[in-house]
Amino acid sequence: MNYIRRSLVNLFRRIGQSRNFIMESEDNYLYYSHEKLLGLIEKLGDKNAGIKEYLSTVKYAPIPDFKEGLEWFNVSEPLSFKNHLKGKLVVLDFFTYCCINCMHIIPDLRAIENTFSVEDGLVVIGVHSAKFENEKLSKNILSAVQRYNIGHPVVNDENSEMWQNCDVHCWPTLLMLGPNGAPIVMLTGEGHKEDLLDIIKVALDFYEEKKVISHHKLPLKSAFHLLPDLKGPLLFPGKITLFSEENTQTILAISDTGNNRILIVNDKGIILRVIGGKKLGFKDGSLENAEFNNPQGLVFLNKNVLFVADTENHAIRKIDLEKGKVETVAGTGKQGHDRLGGKPGPQQAISSPWDVVVYRTSDMDLTFHLDGKPPVREVLLIAMAGTHQIWALFLDDTVWWKCKKYSKGTCVNIAGSGREENRNNNYAHAAAFAQPSGLALCENNKEIYIADSESSSIRRLALIDGKVTPVVGGDRNPNNLFAFGDKDGSLYDAKLQHALGLAISPDEKTLFVADTYNHKLKKIDITENKISTLNLSSNFENSNDTATATFKEPAGLCLSPDGKKIYLADTNNHQIKIISLGRSTSITKVEVFDLTPNSVEKKSSKEALIKGKSIVTLKKPMRINSKGGKIVVKINLKFRDGLKLTPDAPHRWIVSLPNPTYSSVPKNGTNVKGIDLVLSLPPKKDNLDEFIDVIFDLVTCTDETCLPKSFVLRIPLGFQENGALHLEKELNVILDVNNVSVE
Repeated sequence: MNYIRRSLVNLFRRIGQSRNFIMESEDNYLYYSHEKLLGLIEKLGDKNAGIKEYLSTVKYAPIPDFKEGLEWFNVSEPLSFKNHLKGKLVVLDFFTYCCINCMHIIPDLRAIENTFSVEDGLVVIGVHSAKFENEKLSKNILSAVQRYNIGHPVVNDENSEMWQNCDVHCWPTLLMLGPNGAPIVMLTGEGHKEDLLDIIKVALDFYEEKKVISHHKLPLKSAFHLLPDLKGPLLFPGKITLFSEENTQTILAISDTGNNRILIVNDKGIILRVIGGKKLGFKDGSLENAEFNNPQGLVFLNKNVLFVADTENHAIRKIDLEKGKVETVAGTGKQGHDRLGGKPGPQQAISSPWDVVVYRTSDMDLTFHLDGKPPVREVLLIAMAGTHQIWALFLDDTVWWKCKKYSKGTCVNIAGSGREENRNNNYAHAAAFAQPSGLALCENNKEIYIADSESSSIRRLALIDGKVTPVVGGDRNPNNLFAFGDKDGSLYDAKLQHALGLAISPDEKTLFVADTYNHKLKKIDITENKISTLNLSSNFENSNDTATATFKEPAGLCLSPDGKKIYLADTNNHQIKIISLGRSTSITKVEVFDLTPNSVEKKSSKEALIKGKSIVTLKKPMRINSKGGKIVVKINLKFRDGLKLTPDAPHRWIVSLPNPTYSSVPKNGTNVKGIDLVLSLPPKKDNLDEFIDVIFDLVTCTDETCLPKSFVLRIPLGFQENGALHLEKELNVILDVNNVSVE
């Protein structure tokens, strides 16, 4: 979303003229500070010397402090430059949570925070300056902070005052400040991790020599503490799909995005398979040990094969349920910037795939089967949000548009220039998209529908010739990405707000839309390009249960084979909803799709995790309500008798849960200096107690020797009718040379 200067004219009209108090002179803007720094480095021929010289000459005035009354996240009190941030290097990350470019720099900021801590003198602060009206609401920003696992402080700059004060021009922008709150350098767009690491390292040394760096802590408090008490097992589910054949069981696949796993369930809600979820990562292998990073879109090729858009791994993964394995079929695990493609899938770097569909097409070459019919070829179509394009992974040798041949396994762009625009065109590569995030296939018409989220429009791509046409929403001006709202109607007269999910009816006459930021379900008559909101019927069965019928940023949906039910990924409610449709597709019923564990649970993996480790058990069970609830556990490791953690050695911990209906945020980590867990427990129908294990692998030492310490902290759980829905406990694990205990 690099709407730099020229293409942000509409935003400036909305928020007013930005202030330029941070100029050094009439013609010397902070906006160009990065160029000045690079010029000094080139002139001196030494990176560190150039940075140090730049720091000694930079003379911007301090920025104004944060306005009082703003809402903050991940802290227990609002921060200020005159108190909390005095003596700190501060990196302000100006972002809006819809923006794919803003999402791309979150891993960079995480890597920077893992290198330089608050106690070292560095603080990263997210300044959320919204694009969409929905994004101005603090409750929605809170969900985004949790969903994207942002651990640093974030402030809701709801009126864009800090944006204007700092003369920011685009999302994302990083502004680095010195220990007195004065700007050092501004970097726009993504891809600045290495530059920032270099600047921060030199700057910390530079200001440490001047004795102006402070090593105090900040009042940090994880936003995960604010997750709902009765959240259930899902964490920000993104997409959902199903597979059904005549005389076979209907199965559904859910991208449990926040838990980095895929769930396979039947239509009764029984969890049949869990793929991934042990830890965030990028790893092929068995269903149990595979690792994902915020997976989104998914589609069944057949009852045994499922494709997944593994969004933050920048990869397409193939799950073979019959063989029990996961493999990467496109992407390298690292963000790509190629806008053409053409390499074999695992060699082709891609960027933030968000949704996938399978298209079956008759081959266009002259080779025919003996029955005179051309062979059917399978193509996986990909909404490539990161490069604003539609890509294809050819699952067979295929002849495509203009009789161009593609070998099996080739991954290539088929539509979109890569510019972030709402541009329709008769030629696929001359068209342009704006963060496409949802796909639906219309087989009869041989076209796909695209939820073009940043233009708040639904678009159509003809799979015969590549023509791109409008359906509803957006604006005639392809550069206007601010034409959003909530209005039923036809073509450009209709307005949506950052829609993410699409599903086609079985008769392929109606397209259903998850209008995400309007928190609504809508339907499109695709012959008339007309959209309308799904309303509750007069005899709505859950009329007294307004909470169940209220959606929060729904992002994915699919329809039952008979078209009478919608399965909706109600993302910020952490639920799957089942919506029953009546005449004229009005909503007659809304239910929560309750997920339950399979009665046959595999214990082998858990036994392998704890094998050979000593078990330290909390003496008294933590009592929770039989309806379920939330337990916030803080675990402190305390060392005695000269024992300590070995510096720079690998330390790990992982949470092992009783079954997939439990969840933990986070679930594993390498930082053992104060472990903060938020545990969500399901309803318990029997009286049998359970336990949660936290498994540690540490490397400790004394002055004389190294002592690996591997042990299990076991937390017993008790369920009772009058138990608490919310508990907070602090546990101290005591380690000495010979023993481990808990108090």
